[in-house]
Amino acid sequence: MRLPIIISTVLLLSGGFNLPAMPQTPTETVKSPANNNLNLRRLNFNRRLWNQANISNYRYTFSNGCFCIPDARGPVVIEVRNGQTTSITSVATHQPVNPQYFEKYKTIPKLFNVIQDAINRNAFSLNVRYNPKLGYPTQIDVDYDSQIADEEIYLTIDNFQEIK
Repeated sequence: MRLPIIISTVLLLSGGFNLPAMPQTPTETVKSPANNNLNLRRLNFNRRLWNQANISNYRYTFSNGCFCIPDARGPVVIEVRNGQTTSITSVATHQPVNPQYFEKYKTIPKLFNVIQDAINRNAFSLNVRYNPKLGYPTQIDVDYDSQIADEEIYLTIDNFQEIK
């Protein structure tokens, strides 16, 4: 009586070991040092483009698609003169916003620092788009840890204008 149960159990268990391997989904992809190297090379190349353009007076529209309070998301217009942020205003109200919410994003060099930080922290996923002519980032998507929800950031930089 016990023998058929034991044989059935052994067959079921051993069959599980012979299952075909399932392909990995994108969220299961292992972080590769090669991706970090590519991201670092792209960052350095585009940072050089930006520095060579020597633009110190500019404005851009910035949006933060984070899981954070609405006031910290924007969109906002950030204006920079002589390399220093002079104003951050809401696109919706045209009123100044709390600059603390945008401290890490208030200049193009600071946006490059966000990318550098993601590389240094070996973020699980980093996707950046750059302006091909001036090198500044136009989109920064970072997922620091695939096992943690709601820590991702999605930054968008639009309507860049040099101010003469």
